[in-house]
Amino acid sequence: MRALFSAICCFFLFQVVSAQNSPDCRTAIPVCADAPILGTTDGGGDIDDFDPEEITQTGCLEKGSVSSANIENNTEWYVFRAGVDGQIGFDIEALPVNPGSPITAEWDFALYGPFDETSNENFCTIIGDGSAQPIRCNYEYNDTGFTGIGINPADGREGAPFVKGSQNTYDEWLNVREGEIYYLYINNYNTNFDEEPESFELTFTGTSVDEDQDSALDCTLRDEFLGFDIVACEGDPDIILSALNSPAGPNIANVTWTVDWDDDGTIDQVLANGPNETEYAVSSPDSGRYFVSIENNQGQISSDDVLITFYGIPELDEVRVIDDFLNSDRTDPYNVEIVPVGDGNYEYAINGGEFQDDPIFRDVPPGLSTVVINDKNGCGTSEPEAFLVVGYPKFFTPNSDGFHDSWTVYGVEELTNPVVYIFDRYGKLLKQINVNVGWDGTYNGRDMPSSDYWFRLEYERDDEGILVAKSVRRHFSLVR
Repeated sequence: MRALFSAICCFFLFQVVSAQNSPDCRTAIPVCADAPILGTTDGGGDIDDFDPEEITQTGCLEKGSVSSANIENNTEWYVFRAGVDGQIGFDIEALPVNPGSPITAEWDFALYGPFDETSNENFCTIIGDGSAQPIRCNYEYNDTGFTGIGINPADGREGAPFVKGSQNTYDEWLNVREGEIYYLYINNYNTNFDEEPESFELTFTGTSVDEDQDSALDCTLRDEFLGFDIVACEGDPDIILSALNSPAGPNIANVTWTVDWDDDGTIDQVLANGPNETEYAVSSPDSGRYFVSIENNQGQISSDDVLITFYGIPELDEVRVIDDFLNSDRTDPYNVEIVPVGDGNYEYAINGGEFQDDPIFRDVPPGLSTVVINDKNGCGTSEPEAFLVVGYPKFFTPNSDGFHDSWTVYGVEELTNPVVYIFDRYGKLLKQINVNVGWDGTYNGRDMPSSDYWFRLEYERDDEGILVAKSVRRHFSLVR
């Protein structure tokens, strides 16, 4: 549901956007390139986007010498979506608190992205934990009153990659692709700390804007004012949804919040209703699709929805063995698929190896292995779980060092009526082994030499209720 508010702001010369300090970039104000944007910040601000105990700097935004001037100090967050391929920049101009009064604000910025809406990433989480670093930023002293991306309109100086101490308050142009998402963080580093609102003007620039300012950035993003779908972790702080970023602005007569718990198209509950219900707090673990409907004083309606999903520590449902002696006629290599409980943004690792996004592992070693599942949104990692692949090792080293000292078919006890025969390269029978018995590399008490040896595994498999005899013949190496 993305209802378009009929009196959209782009018919006016200025889009005025004023907000309290954003406690989280999830409440970022959606903007586009059709008009200058007037913004304000009004105090010491929250620092909920960057944990001051963990994140002391992010890219070129550093923690200041003033204890109350953290990398998130007195801020506003904006989000925009590229409407076309091209070049984008912006100017942030410091404005006086009152006409004729001196400018006291010191504006800095950081730009994060590009983000892909189909990636299933929680953008604000990876920004806040430092996983996503700014692609453009600047905290140089603004002696011209301007900072941004592109060309400083006050002195014509072109932006360049950030270098501390360069005195250049502009970074280089941004080349965007249609549909990419960017988060813009604007920070008043040298705030006056007296809660007196300080203002700036944000104007988008660049060749895309020059060619068609109505299409350079996607203005339909304004109608998604609750933000993008949110993935959060069980136990996270409340998620604050705001109706104040809607096209209705502050001219609100009534707000109604509802929820569809199962996201099945049926509204299950009215959560809040009234002219003052401009925010709603969603607590863990209340997953669902949340809706808001806003009526302004002229009776016009705007509405939006957002899906919020809380995840706990990942759980393993099963390890599906695709190929081994027990599950298929293919005996080498052995392949498995990791199946988690539920859907999530997971990655997988076996036997302490590197994590991978693909749940299918190929050429898995025979015998017992372990798997762990990691939630890529930071919601935790499962405990190691063991699984068995029925198969044989390709070599063994009977030198009494405690490693690979005997040879067997791992998991042979899982087979029906198994018998293993071991032969030398000339076909002479050396050993017959059954369940839980291995070969130590000897024959009649004498060590057999390093060489290739053969084995034949005979067992029965259930084929639709009928036991069918199976036989596998393969070779392996004895190494001394």
